[in-house]
Amino acid sequence: MVVDLTNAALAPTELSSSDGSALAVSTTTTARKARGGKVFTRRSKNANTQPLPTKSDIYIFYSTLTGTSEKYAAHLQATLSQHSQLSTRGIHTQNLDYLDDIDTYFVAPARFLENAVYLFVVPSYVSESPLDFFTETLKDTYNDFRIDSRPLRNLGGYAVFGLGDREGWDGDMYCYQAMEVDKYLGKLGAPRAFPVGTGNVSGKANDEYEEWIKHLIDALTDPAGVGEMIDIGDSDDEGVEAENEEIDIARPASLKLSKATGAKDVIDVEDMGVIIENSRASSDLTSRKEMVGKDTPTYNALTKQGYTIVGSHSGVKICRWTKSALRGRGSCYKFAFYGIKSHLCMETTPSLSCSNKCVFCWRHGTNPVGTTWRWQVDPPDLILKGALEAHYRKIKQMRGVPGVQAARFAEAFTVRHCALSLVGEPIFYPHINEFVGMLHERNISSFLVCNAQHPEQLKALDQVTQLYVSIDASDKESLRRIDRPLHRDFWERFNQCLDILRIKTRQRTVFRLTLVKGFNASEVLGYAKLVAQALPCFIEIKGVTYCGTSSATSGPNGAFKGASKDSLTMANVPFYEEVRDFVLQLDASLKDLGLDYDIAAEHAHSCCILIAQKRFKIDGEWYTHINYNRFFELLRQGIEFGPMDYIAKSPSWALFGSEQAGFNPEDERVVSKKSKAYKSEQLAI
Repeated sequence: MVVDLTNAALAPTELSSSDGSALAVSTTTTARKARGGKVFTRRSKNANTQPLPTKSDIYIFYSTLTGTSEKYAAHLQATLSQHSQLSTRGIHTQNLDYLDDIDTYFVAPARFLENAVYLFVVPSYVSESPLDFFTETLKDTYNDFRIDSRPLRNLGGYAVFGLGDREGWDGDMYCYQAMEVDKYLGKLGAPRAFPVGTGNVSGKANDEYEEWIKHLIDALTDPAGVGEMIDIGDSDDEGVEAENEEIDIARPASLKLSKATGAKDVIDVEDMGVIIENSRASSDLTSRKEMVGKDTPTYNALTKQGYTIVGSHSGVKICRWTKSALRGRGSCYKFAFYGIKSHLCMETTPSLSCSNKCVFCWRHGTNPVGTTWRWQVDPPDLILKGALEAHYRKIKQMRGVPGVQAARFAEAFTVRHCALSLVGEPIFYPHINEFVGMLHERNISSFLVCNAQHPEQLKALDQVTQLYVSIDASDKESLRRIDRPLHRDFWERFNQCLDILRIKTRQRTVFRLTLVKGFNASEVLGYAKLVAQALPCFIEIKGVTYCGTSSATSGPNGAFKGASKDSLTMANVPFYEEVRDFVLQLDASLKDLGLDYDIAAEHAHSCCILIAQKRFKIDGEWYTHINYNRFFELLRQGIEFGPMDYIAKSPSWALFGSEQAGFNPEDERVVSKKSKAYKSEQLAI
């Protein structure tokens, strides 16, 4: 069950009371104690201490899947901006799920954040959500001995408000994520400006929120300031109640250690059983947690986008090129480059989670994110069975579409290729080798795409038909801006993966470059040097596909910018001529570095061009296509083989510079009216 506010029509500058009437900010509300947390005793050196410097900005962070928490954050921003003593400060709102550089704000805060105030509006999600990555980051920072143990000590203060459903999840689970954020911010040294507040969405959340805001403003404008937090040591609970009662607000009661065992420096043998059982309970809880549970905003958002969720963490979706091929209107670039007929191809992923939040991602932030696998693991046979069944159901829905060819419709019910590139990070799935093996047992080829952030999994990967690595930038800063990786050591991981790719000589390897104007479309020499490092068999250069403006995407100019300015638009989509010019420059740079590559094929209506190693050009003829029967034959023989052992000749219409520009002449070319207006006159299906 996902818990969030139900008042989706909430205006940014006002809240609704329990009877539905507009409720302005009140300064006479009767004070009630906010739940959870505690204001630490202040050590004020001077009773007349000045307020916090007016230059210290206020940052309002929120996380949301439904948009309601965002409205609450906007209301808080509007309320603070109207206050005479706070209006002179810069007041910003930011979705935690799309924070460009989380380290800048929570791991090693930048100088400009000294004395800044952090405020949080945090909903409670029992299902997996992007908020989990933020809380895991706080925990990892606290437990990482290489990082300053109190990196947030120079903040001007923080406060957290949680939204939850007391009727649905009372007790330890009520607003538990807000409690967890509050706890770990304190453990990281941030001074608490005001106790954590909670709002019951099945009750009077708006009234509780207004009351919390009133007292928060009192705390922020107190002449004594937030004050200095008394050092209570590094206990597991970060704070101690006045009655010295040991508490743990971030963990359900069923998982807590008893006082008898938890408070001792030396543990009795008799107590070990309790600790072991509690440890097992904690492990079991983690293993039972679903990545994408039914009846959650994540599940609903993905299914609305056309995905079928398989099990708890996998998905399948029918590609638009599959629909096009069924109607005889052309296959995707994989047919021109490698001989894959789109109506025989299934797009799926065994992991909807990813360790990047790329600015050009078409998921619009609806998928989970993380750096380690922390969810329930579904067996590979269940995933494959569910994916095939879902794919075939989607094919069946095409039988009434005008123009579908009967022969291709019948062929489509025997999948021959699997593109493990739908969403998420397929190599992240713990049983990826078993899953790929099951594909091969059914004579289904495997085209696996990874994001160069999981070197250990890449190193352990068994033979696949073709292995892709997404190369979205040529230097560290550009990669951070466009891929927004979650790993702190993302650049080191990236380079490790390239080094691993170079030694995987038995694999057909591919660099996939997605060009995004304004981000990475001018880094030609840098890309050439990466090619020299990994020596992939092929290089695919493709213009980014526009999937609609998303408020989730954030531009290159830093955090806390308006979504309307930073979202990707059609201006970020390169014309085919621009992609071709980039490819010509890249080809020249590769030759300047002494690398044996050449331009092999193109697919103009996908805005995609292929560069290949010259060993695939035999007697003047390109052999970039794949002999799939030969691939499976070699697998069954159990012998070592490499990319050159299962090649097939490329058709003339697929070659770069051909009259057809990669379009199969056996299909019907359809040009939409809109495409005629494009400067590039590129074809659209």
